[in-house]
Formats: sequence, structure tokens, C-alpha cells
Amino acid sequence: MLQQLLDTIARQPAVWDAFRSVAEFGFTADYKVIERELNPFGGDQQRRFLDFGCGTGQFARCFPADRYYGFDIAPHYVSHARRQTPHRLCVMNGTAVGFASDTFDAALIMGVFHHLDDATVIACVQELHRMLRHNGTILMLEDIPTQNPLNLAGRAMHWLDRGDNIRTVAHYQQLMEPYFSIQQSSTILSGICDLGVYVMTRNTAPTHA
Repeated sequence: MLQQLLDTIARQPAVWDAFRSVAEFGFTADYKVIERELNPFGGDQQRRFLDFGCGTGQFARCFPADRYYGFDIAPHYVSHARRQTPHRLCVMNGTAVGFASDTFDAALIMGVFHHLDDATVIACVQELHRMLRHNGTILMLEDIPTQNPLNLAGRAMHWLDRGDNIRTVAHYQQLMEPYFSIQQSSTILSGICDLGVYVMTRNTAPTHA
């Protein structure tokens, strides 16, 4: 019964978006991190941004529409997002993205990889390395194990979110560092959700090559 309810919610992007927004207190902490680390509306006005696994397009508003590209593997989420924003959105698989190499200056990864196993994450990271330009930046925010043992609501949110690959900071570093150098690593509490925040720059070549 509960599993069926979760499946129903997952098929309704607007419902899931509202639920997650309540759990993360309107994504206020997430928005602040994006503004601070990527400064999308400042700096070089030619920068192009990729929203890797954009979901419902909740964070498209953080970026100039003419320099933003978002994609997700779920067609119904992209359809919902297109009704909410004028930003460019499309359906693609993160392991074989249809953008040319050296296309983007920065990428946002927001709560994507904790739904994927290690092998799939590595395939996605390889694609990101291909698509980002020299010294390109990744800002990644991902669910991590709850930091406060009393945060039972956060633990419940992990279960409801059905992300089966909640990783530690060290695990994410292991997956990313062959392709990207982690410049900053920290944690934030977004509502009831503990998130790891990683700011990375692109390595010229994978360090294990």
C-alpha cells in the first residue's frame, strides 16, 4: 500500500516538488549555495550552464534562461518543467548526453547521484568531464547520511525519496576525483535534509589515466 502511494507521488511531478519543497524549507539553503558558488547572473556573461538531471526544473530560475540547458531522463518531469519555465529543457540519459564536448563552463548536480549506483555515477562523471570546458566548474549537492542522530525526519525523507545510494563525503570524493579536483567540501542542512556540498574544477585529463 505505502509503496503504491510512493509510486503514485513519483508519477506526479508537481506533488513531489511540493513535498520536497516543504521538507527543504523552500530550498532556501540550496539557492544561496548556487548564488554564492556559481554566481550565475554575475561574472562572465558568456558562461553556459548545464543542469545535470534537472528533474522538475526547480533550480532553472537560478540561471539566465539564454545560457541554461537542463536535461533529465524522466519525460514526465521534463514536461512538467517546461510548463513552469522558459529555460531550455530536454530528455536525455546522463551516461550518453547529446551535447558536444567542451560546451559548458559550469554544471549543477542537485540530488541526482544518490539514485544511481557507482558504475552509473562514474559513467555520468565521464560525460561531465567531456562536456565541460578547461577549468570548468561543478557544483554538486547530494544527500548524505543524517548528521544528527535525532533527525528522524531526515532519515524518513531518505526512505521516502528512495535514493538507495546515500554516500559519505569520502565516497563521493573517491568517485569524482579522477576527473575533477574538489576545491571545497562542506555540509549544509536544507530543511530536514543533510546535503554534501562539493565545488570542483575539471582536471585536464583523468588522474588515473
